[in-house]
Amino acid sequence: MSRSPHPLDSHEDRGAARNGRTNRFDFDLPTKSRTAQQREIADDHPFVSDRSERTRRVPEHVDSARAHYIGERAYFLRDSEFETLAEVGTFRIIAAPDLARLSYAGDTARMEREIRRLKQQALLSEKQSAAERNKPSRLLALTKQGARLLRKSGRVPDGQAIYHGFAKPREAKHDADLYRLYQAEAERIESAGGRPVRVVLDYELKRNLNRDLEALHESGRPLEVLDEIAERHGLSVVNGKIPVPDLRIEYDTAEMERQRVDLELATRNYRPRALAEKAKAGFSLYARHEDSSRLRRVLEDREITATILSL
Repeated sequence: MSRSPHPLDSHEDRGAARNGRTNRFDFDLPTKSRTAQQREIADDHPFVSDRSERTRRVPEHVDSARAHYIGERAYFLRDSEFETLAEVGTFRIIAAPDLARLSYAGDTARMEREIRRLKQQALLSEKQSAAERNKPSRLLALTKQGARLLRKSGRVPDGQAIYHGFAKPREAKHDADLYRLYQAEAERIESAGGRPVRVVLDYELKRNLNRDLEALHESGRPLEVLDEIAERHGLSVVNGKIPVPDLRIEYDTAEMERQRVDLELATRNYRPRALAEKAKAGFSLYARHEDSSRLRRVLEDREITATILSL
């Protein structure tokens, strides 16, 4: 995506190394009756705060595979496997250990069986990525066919973007951590009685923002209208540019009011100015535990009052 001549924050200040659990997706349930089981889950949901309840899947012994078609090609999937496609597709990349812990409630064996079946049908892909202390990390992403099948199934909320493939290899670890970032913030939202309804990644925010910035540039209109454009996208202008968060969560409050929160996963590679701009933009800042103290000192040195939450 072209950064110039538009004042769109491009993540270039993240340093050379750079840096919604969306178990809410509707899915068909195996017959119990199916409707009765859906009602039970709906009654338990939307405002529970216990992680095991929020990540509850259909029991494996009643979750039988059914055929789903793209053209004449049949794919055999369980409801839980569709849920995995939806989780991975929403966040583009998820680390396998995080998926097991946060979505499968620690049932790694079940996860391994399901991702193996999805990979065998060429719906899910896996790659190894270097992580801390050179320990390889298993990352998961949808294939193009997996994304196509998921969209065709109608099992994601309206307006929810779905992604496939590993877009930026050098940023894969950071992007995978956004799933944990979402989980942490979603728990905060739910503890206050809210319910996440949509996840928006920076890819989508930048695409929509760039469309307006392109029109601004071509029209020759003054940059003073930047504030208007930023406001249109729920963002703000800081130092003459529009910072974009890593992740936005749209959610309903306990009073059923639609709200949003913008999240940034900051790393030790952030330059002080870039971190300050993210704070001034009003983003909720998170950092990996080992980076938190240093980043807090950076903000203190600049006399910026902002909380950095540990991930």
